[in-house]
Amino acid sequence: MKLPSQKLNVKVIAFDLDDTLLNHDLKISPKTVSAIQKAAEKGIYIVLCSGRAENAILPYVRALDIAGTQQGRYLIGINGASVLDLHTRLPIYSHTLASDILKYVYHEAKKRGMAAVVYDPSTIYAGEDSAWARKDAEMCGLHFKKVDDYEAFLDSPRPKMLVPAEPERISEWQPQLQKELEGRADVFISKPFFLEVMPNGVGKGQAVLWLADYLGIPREQTMAFGDSMNDESMIVQCGYGVAMCNGLEYIKDKADFVKAYDIALNESRDKSVLIEQFIEGPEFSIEIIVWNGKVNVLTVTDKKTTGAPHFVELGHNQPSCFSA
Repeated sequence: MKLPSQKLNVKVIAFDLDDTLLNHDLKISPKTVSAIQKAAEKGIYIVLCSGRAENAILPYVRALDIAGTQQGRYLIGINGASVLDLHTRLPIYSHTLASDILKYVYHEAKKRGMAAVVYDPSTIYAGEDSAWARKDAEMCGLHFKKVDDYEAFLDSPRPKMLVPAEPERISEWQPQLQKELEGRADVFISKPFFLEVMPNGVGKGQAVLWLADYLGIPREQTMAFGDSMNDESMIVQCGYGVAMCNGLEYIKDKADFVKAYDIALNESRDKSVLIEQFIEGPEFSIEIIVWNGKVNVLTVTDKKTTGAPHFVELGHNQPSCFSA
């Protein structure tokens, strides 16, 4: 287990959604929302960073309710191919796959009896209508559209192409396709049944660091949470990478911290431990007494410490300057 040993000076936190920030009901718990809002109030930029298209991320932007602030202004979609400014509703950073790569993957997938879908912010497009072709649209709540002349449709560049199929077929084809497109596109498995093709050198990590630079924030003050292969670039490239307990072993090996978010869930029951305990800011102590099963708060005091790197406790100030 790898956990932070000291307070972290972080100014940007990027969160993957599925299997990271979202619970089993595909929602962000109220306690998690509260912890993230407190981080934003401290001036930390909160960036949802997902493989989903932009419109499939917006429900979670609304759940956090910080988009109207500077700290909640940006989101990263389509695995880092797009950075969207929520105040202007315009992309400030974008990359696309060339038409020839889209058509090559489409034809190779078709030979194998697989669908190959492409995206815009609100819709997933395919050359056929099947359960697999509709899989991501149904998972993310996006529109689905079958295009009759799909090959002509692929004349226009797109941010990514996704091939949905049975996991065994995906895992068998991925190494071959990756080798064939080496230097031209990145190929990885984001979920066992999703094979993703992205522009070469484009990923969540590159997008987070681009945004940090845009905001004048150094790499050392960035943090990312993730669990899967499409999170690898931000786990590795950000100043601090946090892997989830349910994450791939490969990703956990790459991360700076492992299980920290899960410990927050298990011990504090609100997923706020990592954000509130390990991000720089004032510390408080709450003195309580439990009598007949009832918790009674006696006082709140300010903790005085030596600061980084050891945070030796020196004493307390009472009464606290804390205001609820």
